[in-house]
Amino acid sequence: MRIAALQTDLHWENRAANFQHIQNHINDLENIDLIILPEMFNSGFTMNPASIAEDYNGATLSWMKKLAKEKQANIIGSIAIKRDESFYNSLFWVQPNGQYFFYDKRHLFRMANEHKHYKNGTDLLIVNKNGFNFCPLVCYDLRFPVWSRNIDSDFSFKYDVLIYIANWPEARISAWVSLLQARAIENQAYVVGVNRIGIDGNNVKYCGESRIFNPKGERLDSFEKNKESVQFVQLNKEFLKEFRKNSQQTLMQTHLKLFEIPYYFNVPPGFNFNWFIVVSN
Repeated sequence: MRIAALQTDLHWENRAANFQHIQNHINDLENIDLIILPEMFNSGFTMNPASIAEDYNGATLSWMKKLAKEKQANIIGSIAIKRDESFYNSLFWVQPNGQYFFYDKRHLFRMANEHKHYKNGTDLLIVNKNGFNFCPLVCYDLRFPVWSRNIDSDFSFKYDVLIYIANWPEARISAWVSLLQARAIENQAYVVGVNRIGIDGNNVKYCGESRIFNPKGERLDSFEKNKESVQFVQLNKEFLKEFRKNSQQTLMQTHLKLFEIPYYFNVPPGFNFNWFIVVSN
């Protein structure tokens, strides 16, 4: 599974200019399974949804469908959407066949009064592609680890890849980088964080610092601060499975040793020892 992540500047509330600017970056991409764009890639992080929001037949979703078909790749990014007389910061996952999934941003950024202009979502989105389960989230969702907790009802992992698309300000960029790495380690998953650069229409500065981490928390990208770039990562399912297996075996043995319980049995496939610790205590 090959992913392309785009760190770019955005034109303020100028849909056509953003379409062209993004296409200039990705026109030459080939053999890509997933292209990741920043949050509100068609407008910047605007609190003016009444002027720029679209419906499901709007120009932006049509553009994403066209691009996905041309590139034969999945494309994700968020835009302002109007639905049932409310506005949402909605992430769209568009497939080459034109079908799509969407996720409404759950945690709105109150310091920018996002909650006064947009309605928050209530449901996670999990998308399965090429043998990987993806969980795409939006910006401030990163601050809430319970929302991205990687435990399913049967104690298995819900996802393999956690994605955050953002307009994360430079003033808080240290938290962005630290939390992305923490999410990778605590959820034993790949994490891709895509942030914009430049200055928006409210004079808020963004420096990028996009990141791609493996489940160990090791950095896989070479994004540079304040520089537009497309970075690639090849996801490795066998590496992920082996890492999770070894991690849980180590946790099991350590915990049983602490309680002086013999650990000469094998950990069953898919067993999440983090939950065993909670239940047993």
